[in-house]
Amino acid sequence: MSTRPDHGAELLARPEYTPAAICLALVRIAPHRLDELEKHKEEVLAAAIRTGKIGHLQHWLAHWAAQVEIERRPDLSARRSHALATIHGTADRNDPAFRSAMDELQAVEHTAARAVSA
Repeated sequence: MSTRPDHGAELLARPEYTPAAICLALVRIAPHRLDELEKHKEEVLAAAIRTGKIGHLQHWLAHWAAQVEIERRPDLSARRSHALATIHGTADRNDPAFRSAMDELQAVEHTAARAVSA
């Protein structure tokens, strides 16, 4: 477990980059997201079978590794929660707060994806 000042105390160590490890980590830190993970997995499996391309599965693993990274790091989780609250609290997409929150959400996703791909 890290105690890096920029992360806060991570909720668990970064899991291995495998479907089983990512799923187990999600069970531990964000079990409320398991249905979302399973639905997404079914969609990408169907797409992979339909197109014959493994890239769909690779994308799924990368996406969920990043989601686990966000969930396990309080700094990223708090930033995402705040951005989502702002997005849902704005009246329309032309609101400057909406655009700013979308940019923050994208930055959180990018930070997580970069962390798990390093």
